[in-house]
Amino acid sequence: MYVADTKRLTHDGAKKMVATAIGKARETGIAIAVAVTDAGGHLILLERMDGGRFHTVHSATTKAVCAASNKRPTSPRGAQAQALDVAHALGLALAAGPERWTAMEGGCPVIVDGECIGGIGVSGGDWATDEKIAQAAVESIGAHWRIDSK
Repeated sequence: MYVADTKRLTHDGAKKMVATAIGKARETGIAIAVAVTDAGGHLILLERMDGGRFHTVHSATTKAVCAASNKRPTSPRGAQAQALDVAHALGLALAAGPERWTAMEGGCPVIVDGECIGGIGVSGGDWATDEKIAQAAVESIGAHWRIDSK
């Protein structure tokens, strides 16, 4: 077969995830930036809350792209989930190119029926909070953030 049926993340889906992320950030009392990409890492939506630091825009975008590319949450692990020391984590980021890979938590893929249809990145809180907000945002559209989720 030369043609495949695929799912894609809609603009409305991206808006719902962003709204959920911003709502969770407000509950937590932090200002975040949140980015949503399609499966190819192309930006669909990017927002920075009032009071959000300007560098969070870059971090959120990189987290979303990396999560979509690796089809798993961002973490200080390599593409095959192997542990990385600092030198290898920096080397991987440099090799992948600007805004393509990060070792920071807070990025999650958007998985529907086992297929990665996008990524979301959250930046502005500590990494554990960013990650929880990203997970809640993915779940808000009925998607999963782990490939093995049912």
